[in-house]
Amino acid sequence: MQIVINTYGSYIQKNGDCFKVKTDERVFEISCKKVSSILISTAAYITTDAIKMAMENNIDIVFIDEFGDPYGRIWHPKLGSTTLIRRRQLEIAEKEEGLRLALEWVKAKFNNQIDFLKRLRQTRPHKSQKITSYIEKLQNVMMGLDNLSGTIEECRSTIMGIEGIGGRIYFEALSFLMPERFKFEARSRNPAKDEFNALLNYSYGVLYSRVEKACIIAGLDPYVGFIHTDHYNKKSLVFDLIENYRIWADEVVVNLFASRKVKVEHFDKIAGGFMLNKEGKAVLLTDFNSFMDESVRYRGRNIKRGNIIQFDCHRIANNLIGDKNETR
Repeated sequence: MQIVINTYGSYIQKNGDCFKVKTDERVFEISCKKVSSILISTAAYITTDAIKMAMENNIDIVFIDEFGDPYGRIWHPKLGSTTLIRRRQLEIAEKEEGLRLALEWVKAKFNNQIDFLKRLRQTRPHKSQKITSYIEKLQNVMMGLDNLSGTIEECRSTIMGIEGIGGRIYFEALSFLMPERFKFEARSRNPAKDEFNALLNYSYGVLYSRVEKACIIAGLDPYVGFIHTDHYNKKSLVFDLIENYRIWADEVVVNLFASRKVKVEHFDKIAGGFMLNKEGKAVLLTDFNSFMDESVRYRGRNIKRGNIIQFDCHRIANNLIGDKNETR
């Protein structure tokens, strides 16, 4: 499970093999064996003993800003695996092998979006025709990926152009499905220009921290990506890989609106847009963490949805070094 610290002035300390958390409202303890990460989104205190126990138990401590974006983390200094994995990342980035891997991830994102719209269509028969038109548009745009060959450097601008077109179609479809009060014009980042994007941005930020952790544990270099370029201090691989999992955040947010859990009181107006307040974050993270803890069928096994990211990162790492016994 994930400990989320969302109350100003909270205090985290070690008590035996448990984390003891104190807030103005309550005090509780959680065994370190049950904790996967600690997410701190407000001013809080954490003791060095608690940090040491987290490091010893492979628990990362992530600090996120008011928009949900990670700005720092505490993690043990060891490499997740052999340095050969990182060398192979660099090698295939300049080969057609790197392009094939990048296209696999982009196509997965398109297919996830199409499948999600199909599921939404089943419960909204009165909007079926319009949803179908969006699905067909996405399918047509995705076909532009089929004939790409060469290296990622040669195809990067084409891929990102196709992604951009697909994204505009997809989010137009989601806006169409929103309650009238919460329809939005387009994707907007920080600050979000509407409530939908405020929820989505925060969800993506939390998801981003999970993907980065999975990369580190698997021995993948978060900074060596394929689609996203290697700008200074940019975790390009995390931006690449998260495309496979954004659909989970999309689904949680859409379902929050569908179940009428979203209230205007969950947001604060800021210059240029909106941000989630404490109450809004609590509503979102409760559903998001429950969704990630659900057991699903994946590649022939039952696995918690949140563990799929780690499973995939290990599979990618093992494929890079040719460990065929671990690539299923």
